[in-house]
Amino acid sequence: MRFYQHICFQNVNPNPRVSCGPYKPLYKKAEINTKVSTPQFGPNNHDTVGMVVIDNEGRMCVGTSSNGAKHKIPGRVGDSPIPGAGAYVDQDIGGAAATGDGDIMMRFLPSYQAVENLRQGMTPLAAATDAIYRIVKKYSDFSGGIVVANIKGDYGAACHGMNEFPFSVCNPVLGTVKVNYVQCISI
Repeated sequence: MRFYQHICFQNVNPNPRVSCGPYKPLYKKAEINTKVSTPQFGPNNHDTVGMVVIDNEGRMCVGTSSNGAKHKIPGRVGDSPIPGAGAYVDQDIGGAAATGDGDIMMRFLPSYQAVENLRQGMTPLAAATDAIYRIVKKYSDFSGGIVVANIKGDYGAACHGMNEFPFSVCNPVLGTVKVNYVQCISI
């Protein structure tokens, strides 16, 4: 992994030759001579989109997509395509989708951990909280959140590093999309 980081990661701190991150750009985007346009951020065009879905036959699916803009550095893959980091599902148990500092989340696989917590009998809320707590114990400045649903459709969410975490829910009982907010844990 260090060979890959050494070749691909440039202008980042800490030095990829001696550390495996998490990385931050050394320069502000305006200081880097690049032909890539700088994304314009607003309340309707940023961050990760994650979903945990159960269809009418009880099959589950999860997915995430991310612009990765907060930590975008040359060569960075991000957590969204890494099974267990951005999203994870087990058809017999449940699924989870996460957002946050992907370089840290790839080390802890919070979506996988949350589903394994469900397997051990935790509620979705407890499973989400435990997955975030495991990260925060080691990285107190971590910022991120996770949504978890079991195969029965019960759901919960947890976060750290922000005031609250919004997530949407839609099911036959609600009949419409409802935006929920969870207060983030603090340690």
